[in-house]
Amino acid sequence: MSKIHAAITAIGGYAPDYILTNEELSHTVDTNDEWITTRTGIKERRILKGEGLGTSDLAVPAALDLLKKRGIGAEEIDLIIFCTTTPDMPFPATANIFSNKIGAINAWGFDLQAACSGFLFGLTTGSQFIESGKCKKVLVVGADNMSSIVDYEDRATCIIFGDGAGCVLLEPNTDGYGILDSISKSDGSGVPFLHMKAGGSIKPASHETINAREHFAYQEGKAVFKFAVTNMADVAAEVMERNNLTGDDIAWLVPHQANKRIIDATVARTGIDPEKAIVNIERYGNTTNATIPLCLWEWEKKFKKGDNLILAAFGGGFTWGSIYLKWAY
Repeated sequence: MSKIHAAITAIGGYAPDYILTNEELSHTVDTNDEWITTRTGIKERRILKGEGLGTSDLAVPAALDLLKKRGIGAEEIDLIIFCTTTPDMPFPATANIFSNKIGAINAWGFDLQAACSGFLFGLTTGSQFIESGKCKKVLVVGADNMSSIVDYEDRATCIIFGDGAGCVLLEPNTDGYGILDSISKSDGSGVPFLHMKAGGSIKPASHETINAREHFAYQEGKAVFKFAVTNMADVAAEVMERNNLTGDDIAWLVPHQANKRIIDATVARTGIDPEKAIVNIERYGNTTNATIPLCLWEWEKKFKKGDNLILAAFGGGFTWGSIYLKWAY
């Protein structure tokens, strides 16, 4: 019997309409377009606007886009893995809220939290359910409403993050296409450098934590950059080396869109042609769990069956990893 791999068979994506430009941010904090672009590569980011809207509302149009492309109904989905850092509520899982909104009445699901590496970890997790035969259709969602946890008085973070969502459908493949290898890593010693100070069980919400503005993303940029620029590049190179792949063998590099300099370092470390690196950070910023699926969604028509893709990510915690997959359609 041929080995079963988990293949991506459809992609959906969504970014909200409102565009927050560097120029607009310069009226809020002490910054300017040149400063932001030089250090991050970001020109603008999308922001979710509207009362009572959350991360699941970003993911719904992405999922409907996917279902339409694949020509299936939501009731055919077996499992939903919802990768997010900004859940709609502490509980229930956003996967539950989302499944109800799209009509996935036969799916079970859960949220996966690994900061910016979440979608990559979600793909790796979802592939296990496909390979084992437990599930036939797994929907992996990467979505974040980062504007809900960004302090727009903090120049270090407000220039980086945006809102968006993307999702992929995983299905069994016995022809050698799909996810062929993955490496996932984490290091909890990175917690002090990128986290949210309050709102969890260690430091529940109070008047004091709100007044101290501790319910926003906190980042020590230099420490995070130093760790990310090395580890994201190294893990991408590692997954290539153990599959005997060179830069010439790779059709596309799909890196997490955290910082253009980190992407450039990954390109250099892997020996992949810079023209093969998918980059859309200038238009979306860092959408956390949504960066990689948004890249796949935007470049979908350029992929060819049999293309070798390398996915790589780095996130707070710290978390990082890489996936090698062969495109299936």
